Amino acid sequence: MEERVNLLVVGEGGREFAIAKKLQESPHVKQVYCAPGNVGMPSVGVQPVKIAETDFAGLIKFAREHDVAWTFVGPEDCLVDGIVDDFRAAGLKAFGPTARSAQLEGSKDYALNFMNNYGVPTARHVSYRDQTAAIAGVGQFGFPVVIKENGLAGGKGVVIAPDRESAVDTIKEMFAGGQARLVIEECLTGQEYSMFVLLSNGHYRILPMAQDHKRAYDGDRGPNTGGMGAYSPLPQLTAEARQQIIDEVVKPTVNGLVAGEYHYHGILYIGLIMTAAGPKVIEYNVRLGDPETQVILPRLTTDLFELVDRALNDQPLPAVVESAQASFGVVLAAKGYPQKPIHGQPLGRLPLVEGINVDYANVAGRLNNLRGNGGRLLMVETLAPTLQKARDRVYNYLAGLDEPECFYRHDIGAKAGLTQS
Repeated sequence: MEERVNLLVVGEGGREFAIAKKLQESPHVKQVYCAPGNVGMPSVGVQPVKIAETDFAGLIKFAREHDVAWTFVGPEDCLVDGIVDDFRAAGLKAFGPTARSAQLEGSKDYALNFMNNYGVPTARHVSYRDQTAAIAGVGQFGFPVVIKENGLAGGKGVVIAPDRESAVDTIKEMFAGGQARLVIEECLTGQEYSMFVLLSNGHYRILPMAQDHKRAYDGDRGPNTGGMGAYSPLPQLTAEARQQIIDEVVKPTVNGLVAGEYHYHGILYIGLIMTAAGPKVIEYNVRLGDPETQVILPRLTTDLFELVDRALNDQPLPAVVESAQASFGVVLAAKGYPQKPIHGQPLGRLPLVEGINVDYANVAGRLNNLRGNGGRLLMVETLAPTLQKARDRVYNYLAGLDEPECFYRHDIGAKAGLTQS
């Protein structure tokens, strides 16, 4: 029997919880460590490590001392800051793009130039470094209009301004907040989807797709958040439309990465919108998404370890096999999120219910006496034979909780035709 290996996951949120849990399930894996991790991870056999995700030297030292076969990097800021480059320089394997490749998420302007260069369909757009010029040009695509911070914003640096007055206010706020550049785009309409592509230097596999819900409140109202819930599969997306996305978006993107000599080994998230004119890319992320990861990995029956291990070693990738089961998840967030989330609210011990999975994120204390630690606290997720059954199971669980200092959306999955029970 082959020797099982140790792995390290970098990050601390719900995404990293789901990644580490999935890797720990592999028969090839002895122990998954997560740095810094969170207090909920031991519930799925994952060992948190008190090393900051920004302490690259400390992470490298730990990986060496604990005979870590390879490291899976979760957060985008670490990737943009070059964690993979540092690991490689130290002779260690890390799954994720280099700092150069990570600019596809680190700079909206860089990503749009990449799409333009390699024929990837996206919205009409203009980048601005000057506030006066941005204000003068804000109406060229009509209203509503999309205004984006150029740099990393944790999924929250996007404003859809309904009219000129709000657009001008947004531009002023973004430049006043320290943005050196922002992007103004036409507002596209259609359903949005999340596609995750696992890449190995030009070879790729497509993971299960999901639909995220970015706005804070029911009916897609309120500010953009990091994501309030997700589900997979997507009954409203036909097989023909999925193939169109692959042909018109995925293939030119991958061909561009090869032509540009990016040598990409990692995940590329493609945020899509299906318009009347076909699929268009809203954004690239250079890692798995949160909360989509928490619903797509439970549907992945292919061993995640084998996928990543072969990708890192430039070996033929196994086929991706998706479960026929549906996955559905809703985020429980702290009141005030995303602007000013409260901290420290008592959560107690969440009830154990068969079939219900709790992916912990921003929590503190102990499992039997948890406290909120700001932002999105956790996700309640389940697998069921149908999306409707999965939805009902999750919302029944949430309805039984007494968490007055938290909130969640009640309409996750409505765009898939799911109904409230």
